[in-house]
Amino acid sequence: MNPDLNLLQTVRDLLRYGVTRFNHAKLFFGHGSSNAFDEAAYLILHTLQLPLDRLEPFLDARLLPEEVTQVLQVIERRATDRVPAAYITNEGWLGNYRFYVDERVIVPRSFIAELIPDLFSPWVEAENVTRALDVCTGSGCLAIMLADAFPQAQVDALDLSHAALQVASRNVEEYELAERVKLYESDLYAGLPAGLRYDLIISNPPYVNSQSMQKLPKEYMAEPEMALAGGEDGMDLVRRIISGAAQLLEDDGVLVVEIGNERENAERAFPRAEFTWLSTSAGDDMVFLLTADQVRELHQSL
Repeated sequence: MNPDLNLLQTVRDLLRYGVTRFNHAKLFFGHGSSNAFDEAAYLILHTLQLPLDRLEPFLDARLLPEEVTQVLQVIERRATDRVPAAYITNEGWLGNYRFYVDERVIVPRSFIAELIPDLFSPWVEAENVTRALDVCTGSGCLAIMLADAFPQAQVDALDLSHAALQVASRNVEEYELAERVKLYESDLYAGLPAGLRYDLIISNPPYVNSQSMQKLPKEYMAEPEMALAGGEDGMDLVRRIISGAAQLLEDDGVLVVEIGNERENAERAFPRAEFTWLSTSAGDDMVFLLTADQVRELHQSL
């Protein structure tokens, strides 16, 4: 589309145009925004280096021609290339936490992030958590949130992707947590030092089943496939995460794993599991918790 620049002079003009352009392109929204209006407003404010929570005062501000051109380039990239907005702005948000992101990692999103501020109460005694582990850390977002929530704890975070860990390292440095968050390039637990035990292990692993992978919107296909694909039933890594955690959890430790829409596959894969399903904004079937005893019993059956 080639809009008449003479008709686009204010933030309000660009916002209206952006919403129409996004709706016409039938974009998918699932990486921070849920609709065309919010996505357009975010991209416009970010591009113009305006406060992201202060749209109203700037709606009728007249823009310089070069500013209009810059915003239109961003809108067109989002509409044509179908990349997530976070890759355009190089930032992703979880609550009030901002993280650097690019195409080396999936865009930060996790229902576990909703549970961290409450310290996984009542299943976790927060004061007893001295060491925690984030499996499949990606951008490092959950590990950083864990370190902030449990200030007395050492947090380890692992990922198989060297590229993803470069992004995680940048975020850890930006939050000045390098002394408390240690990153490991590891195929799940294989690269961890021997003898480590954890009071809390969390993971938001690849869990999309193969049939669903074939139906993902283009926006998701812009993300690293290895961070999404969970095998035929989505449980390939979940099986290994549960099995390996049996040797790593302290006796009173817990394992928390996010599986998105795969509850049916999880219960089919682990028929003996006594999952505790944790409540999130998307319902009670996105994240499960297992105690150390439950993990060990389940490990014996795998």
